[in-house]
Amino acid sequence: MAGAGLSEQSAQPEYRIEDLAHHSGATVRTIRAYQDRGLLPRPERRGRSNVYGDAHLARLRQIADLLDRGYTLASIKELLEAWDTGRGLGGVLGLVAEVHGPWTDEEADRISRAELDARFGGTPDEEAIREAVELGVLERLPGREGEEYLVPSPQELAVAAELYAAGVPLAAITGHLRELRDQVEHIASRFLEFTTEHVFARYLEHRPPTDADAAEAATMVRRLRPLAQQTVDAELARAMRLLATRHLRIHLSPDASSVKDEEPRTVTLPGATIRAVQDLVGAEGVAPFVTAATERELNKRTLDALASYHDRQEGIG
Repeated sequence: MAGAGLSEQSAQPEYRIEDLAHHSGATVRTIRAYQDRGLLPRPERRGRSNVYGDAHLARLRQIADLLDRGYTLASIKELLEAWDTGRGLGGVLGLVAEVHGPWTDEEADRISRAELDARFGGTPDEEAIREAVELGVLERLPGREGEEYLVPSPQELAVAAELYAAGVPLAAITGHLRELRDQVEHIASRFLEFTTEHVFARYLEHRPPTDADAAEAATMVRRLRPLAQQTVDAELARAMRLLATRHLRIHLSPDASSVKDEEPRTVTLPGATIRAVQDLVGAEGVAPFVTAATERELNKRTLDALASYHDRQEGIG
């Protein structure tokens, strides 16, 4: 048999193991290992030859897809056995697709190397590019090496550009991103543990879950998907409001050493400003006045930001 052929009895494609490997992208050794582990049905024996069909090819592609999604071979075996025993995989695969779907409305973009260099000082920096690729801020495009990059999150790149324009060195930006990523991944992990314990545990009583349970869990994922980001947004706004007020009180207070539990650092206010405030509220009232004014401005900006967010959600902004 040379390559894939058609059986006169079944009129279905048939493959030698080498042909199956070629069409599936798996190696011959991998195919045999899957057979030994029970992931792939045994081939039909024809004389001295083993014959594979389209069912084997489809199964290899399913295994490859599930591996790409992070499943172990043991988990994949459970899923495939459920399918083979008639329990179905429609709901399970729908749940897999839902979990691995986009967790943001942001769309990836492309950026040329020339534009990238221009946004970060105008001088090519190969080390910075290497770090950005390593962090996933940029992705190399086949055939466009050094000319154009994929930007999975244009928003994240824009933040880096703004920080750089404000005077933050690139090395400090990437170091901060690494630290922030570790912290955010911890938050995500805790959110998943929390929802698994209190929401999804009932869907996981069967391994793998029944088709109906998996379909219901997929619907629940869609409902809960935005909650993690909304919670983090709200808590970050609260923390920034609290900490920003504290930091400004430290930096702007004429007597910074009076602020306890903080490193005393001062920023000198214009003398005319200090005198005007002092004339208005007296010498002892300068620090409380500055704090109150700062809090008022921060609250106003927070309300403006919330209003802007609401407008965007409603399609007004």
